[in-house]
Amino acid sequence: MKSLLDCRLYTFVDTAYLHGRKPEWVAQQLCDGGSDLIQLRAKYSPPAEVRRLAEAILPVTRRAGVGLVINDHLAIAMEVGAEFCHLGQEDFFDAGHTQVSEIKNKNSPVEIGLSTHAPAQAERALAAGPAYIAIGPVYATGTKPTARPVTLDYVRWAAAHVTIPWFAIGGINLETLDAVLTAGARRVCVVSAILNAPDIAQACRQFHKRLT
Repeated sequence: MKSLLDCRLYTFVDTAYLHGRKPEWVAQQLCDGGSDLIQLRAKYSPPAEVRRLAEAILPVTRRAGVGLVINDHLAIAMEVGAEFCHLGQEDFFDAGHTQVSEIKNKNSPVEIGLSTHAPAQAERALAAGPAYIAIGPVYATGTKPTARPVTLDYVRWAAAHVTIPWFAIGGINLETLDAVLTAGARRVCVVSAILNAPDIAQACRQFHKRLT
C-alpha cells in the first residue's frame, strides 16, 4: 500500500451510489482506475451489513495494494483489518474524545482520519493526532446536501497551514478540479463524479492523470 504522502485520489464505495451494482465490483473498478484509497461509506446500514460489505471489499483492495477506509465504524475497521477508519466531528469530538490515541487499539494498526469544516476545526483535529484530515465540503454536494460549502478559501488556508496529508472533498469533479488544485490541494476525495460515471475505472483514470 502507498504511503499516505503518496496518495492523491481517494474514492468511495458509497451504498447510496451503488445503483444495484455489487460493492466488490465497484471496488475493483476503482482499483483498476488508479484509486489510492477507497472508503466504504454505508451511512444507513446496520453494523452487521457494514461488516459484510467490508469483508467483501477488503480482498479486492488488498490484491491491488489500495488502502481501505471504513467510515464511522472503528470497531469494524479493527475487526476486519482495514487500514483506516474515518470519523466525523460528531463521531469524535462530540463523543468526548480529544486524542486519537484514546480510541486506538495498540493491537490494531488502524489509522484514523478526521473530517473538518473550518480552520478552527482543523487546528483541533490536528492536535488530536490523526493520520490525515479531510477539508470540505468545498462545493455544494448531494452526498451531504445540508452541509454548507467551505469554499476555496478553506482549501487555501489548509495549503498554507496543514502539514500532514489532507484531502479536499465535496462537489469535486473534472470541471472544478483545476480550481481546487490551483488553491493548493494535492489530494482529493471524489464520490459522485466517479460513481455516477458510465465507466468508473475510466473516470478514475481521468482524475488520477490530472492529479499526478
